[in-house]
Amino acid sequence: MPNPSVLRAAVTVSALLLTSLLAGCSDDQAEDEDLTRQQLDWTDCPAPSQAQGGGNAPSPLPNGEEWQCATLKVPRDWDDPDGDAIGLAMIRARASGDENRRIGSLIFNFGGPGGSGVTALPAFGDDYAQLRTRYDLVSFDPRGVGGSAPVRCENDQRLDAFFQQDATPDDAAERTELLENVQDFNEACEKNSAKMLPHVRTTDAARDMDLMRQVLGDDKLHYFGISYGTELGGVYAHLFPANVGRAVLDAVVDPTQTPEQSALGQVRGFQRALDNFAENCVSKTEDCPIGDSAQDVKNRIAQLLKDLDSEPVDGVFPRELTQTAATSGIAQASYSQEFWDYLTEGLDQAYDGNGQILMLLSDTMNGRKTNGEYSNLAAANVAISCADDRPRYDAAHVERRLPEFRKASPLFGDYLAWGMIGCVDWPVPGAADHPDVSAPGAPPILVVGNTGDPATPYEGARKMAQALGKGVGVELTYEGQGHGAYDSKNECVQDAVNGYLLDGKVPAVGTVCR
Repeated sequence: MPNPSVLRAAVTVSALLLTSLLAGCSDDQAEDEDLTRQQLDWTDCPAPSQAQGGGNAPSPLPNGEEWQCATLKVPRDWDDPDGDAIGLAMIRARASGDENRRIGSLIFNFGGPGGSGVTALPAFGDDYAQLRTRYDLVSFDPRGVGGSAPVRCENDQRLDAFFQQDATPDDAAERTELLENVQDFNEACEKNSAKMLPHVRTTDAARDMDLMRQVLGDDKLHYFGISYGTELGGVYAHLFPANVGRAVLDAVVDPTQTPEQSALGQVRGFQRALDNFAENCVSKTEDCPIGDSAQDVKNRIAQLLKDLDSEPVDGVFPRELTQTAATSGIAQASYSQEFWDYLTEGLDQAYDGNGQILMLLSDTMNGRKTNGEYSNLAAANVAISCADDRPRYDAAHVERRLPEFRKASPLFGDYLAWGMIGCVDWPVPGAADHPDVSAPGAPPILVVGNTGDPATPYEGARKMAQALGKGVGVELTYEGQGHGAYDSKNECVQDAVNGYLLDGKVPAVGTVCR
């Protein structure tokens, strides 16, 4: 099931709160057509579709230019490249500097899996202004996502109920209900998206990127991957090492872990973030409104969640804040230190019976807008994860593993452990226990890890650097908080990344930014 809290390698918070985009396209025939020779029809971007998150068309760039969108035609089935084609939604901002110094296109993936890159790139456009001096900034909705033949599962009303359910069953009846809800969700995915489900693996998306590189006219793929985007970048490097240009992987997924190991790592990561949040609150000059000590803060949160299990409070009308939604909101606020004040206020209000802020944070996690419409984030996340991951964890397996998950975090342990059942009875077999990212022969790839990252724990950066291979993975450490490093605005991190992408200066191995 889509974990009603944390996506496998979560999309950055702000990307889900903002908008942009391009509508999807229907199947076409790729037969007798050399897709590498297609011409992209770049036009001003329309408002995003519901699957992409809705909202308004992206605002003009600082120089007054409009964001441009296009559709790239790719084979639905890469094993049958002359069969049906699908369209991938793309967006770009042309390079702002001297054309003679332009390097090429810099392709972004912001994570998920299931996040719309067409939505996210304009949301973060200002952060990459310096990179735009020598690159066209380009992003896209991967296959199955947003405007790119989106996977569809449940409708909005059923998703509301799904994300309100008790995701941490305490008895046999609650466990049965949870399993039935997961089965219903997965059956809806098969009913509504059977043609796409076998073709949304990360290896498929990597092949799409290589075609994109060719159509954009680049000899090498220059790439900036964040969160799940680091996994996609690693898989691309494995499949096409000779085609890698300058690549940065930030908020790094550990490619050596099974889904269970990854879930346990996230449990530890979110607990670490909660510990840091509690310490930060009580260390401020003014009184912390949600506890007298760091342990008191955590104890009160635990008691709130216990109370909500039996007695939800008012949330966003007409919905109530349940234990599941509250846990999801707390996890979402852990992604960025900028959101800690909102978490403090949300908890303070929830103790008085007002769960609105925590529910809005939970809605952001799940891709729900204030009008009640959902993007296809959750559906795409499950479809891509289950197509990638071979292991299938049933309820009996989860129950055996609960003690270790609870030891890692009394707050998040049950929640993320039960999230592992999402691929049970999935109609498509998973590809592997974990992705292969070994890339002998590739040029240096900069791997950036954040010591306080809750969603992609810091340890994954070293594992990725090692798995890419000697002389390929170059690790950079940021001693900070939140999900990712570059968008923290840390000057040391940004100087290192910009120096590499713009001028080819590879940082010394083991560089640490504070």
